[in-house]
Amino acid sequence: MSLKNEQASQTDEGQTSPPRHRPQTLKTAGVALAGLSAVFLFEMLDNSILNVALPTIGREFDASTTMLQWVTGAYSVVFGGLMLLFSAIADRFGRRRVMLVGLTLLALASAATAFVTTPEQLIAVRTAMGIAAAMTTPGSIALAFRLFDDESLRVRAITLISTVGLVGLAVGPTVGGFILAFAPWQVLLLINVPIAILAFIGIRIGVAKDLPEELHRDPLDIPGALLGTATIVLALVAPTLFVDEGTGSRTPWAATAGAVTAAVLFVVRERTARYPLLDLKLVALPLVSSGLAYKAASGLAIAGLSYMATLQLQFAWGWSPALASIGMLPQVIVLLFSGRLVGPFLRKVGMNHAAWMSASSVVLGLAVFAAGSRFGYVWIALSLVLVAAGMRIVGVVAGTNVMTGLPENRTTIGAAMVDTSSQIATGIGIAVTGTILAALFTGNMSSPAWTADQAATFQTGVTVSGFAITAVAAALVLLGMVRARSSLSTHS
Repeated sequence: MSLKNEQASQTDEGQTSPPRHRPQTLKTAGVALAGLSAVFLFEMLDNSILNVALPTIGREFDASTTMLQWVTGAYSVVFGGLMLLFSAIADRFGRRRVMLVGLTLLALASAATAFVTTPEQLIAVRTAMGIAAAMTTPGSIALAFRLFDDESLRVRAITLISTVGLVGLAVGPTVGGFILAFAPWQVLLLINVPIAILAFIGIRIGVAKDLPEELHRDPLDIPGALLGTATIVLALVAPTLFVDEGTGSRTPWAATAGAVTAAVLFVVRERTARYPLLDLKLVALPLVSSGLAYKAASGLAIAGLSYMATLQLQFAWGWSPALASIGMLPQVIVLLFSGRLVGPFLRKVGMNHAAWMSASSVVLGLAVFAAGSRFGYVWIALSLVLVAAGMRIVGVVAGTNVMTGLPENRTTIGAAMVDTSSQIATGIGIAVTGTILAALFTGNMSSPAWTADQAATFQTGVTVSGFAITAVAAALVLLGMVRARSSLSTHS
């Protein structure tokens, strides 16, 4: 929807729905917040709990590095590619309705994990779960934002939901490692079934249906959605094709050309469409663009560190899944016990300073890992602490800033933009890391014993990919700082 159409649509012939009762405390919205928190728990728990099982999956299926990359990457690609479309559908037809359908799909796809026998089937299941996540995750923040009229309650609600998700992200590797000690890896994805059921019940009971005037009636931009999805998918597939088929093959070059072409056509479409899927003028708003830049920077760094740390501990150092899960405890401790510090920190330094400081902490953590992981576990522990300290804050600040800077009838698309930036960054982080490691590592990474040359090339790959991702993430933080400063000057 263009800026000239920002006002919320009204029902026909001036009819309006009865005013909605808004909760005045978090406690009175407890059932709704429980359901919405369960949705965010799924998003954050999903990849973190699966990462620790990648070595086990690789050995069971004799999967290549590329296959392992797409076990997690397929989810991120589909999630990031379809989120804007489903958020537009939600803003048009009902946020609650779309979320309930997505949770049903999530439960079914997760249950299908019990029947997976090949890596291709697992990737297909992960793709279906990515579709479900695209239908549900943006709505969790959007509905929480719309539950309350009071700005402080909105921030507290988003903080609560983010805290639950971050706890899932933190305990995921630890819980996953201990589960793998006595149960098959499929159990890690079957956990999503009860989470989806809990979320469905909480939202069905606690969240009221969308009122007609809270939605819009703009036609859906299907061509824009297709072009946006094609851009993301091709951009993430191309690096893998270069490694698998070499620069002499036409296929990776065709994928690269397709990604560039789709991106150009997407921009043209969104600039000229009467009802664009993503109004680029909204994205360019200083408060919105700064929040998206910070979220993308942290997503990129977190994805790279999570993927490399798992491979470092289990493949390079030969730690068991249970021992590797213990190795992730510094991150767990910081995420679990720093919650009480978030509010006072935000009040002391302000939202803008908190945004760049927290994003910088995440990026610094990845840089520490890239530079010091070869010298021992203490450097990995330090990197986990820095990343956890930053991610505890950046998600809340970035999400709040983006949705505050957008029209009220675009809350779901605003939440989708935040998650899309993070998921695209996650997909890129995994793709870059997996591609560089696959290019430098000789042999099968899943083999139980490595030669000295293989260990050396793996460590080189970790250093190269770590610093490459750090450089891009740092540039995004600088962009966020510049745009945030522009926002301050605009309102001064």
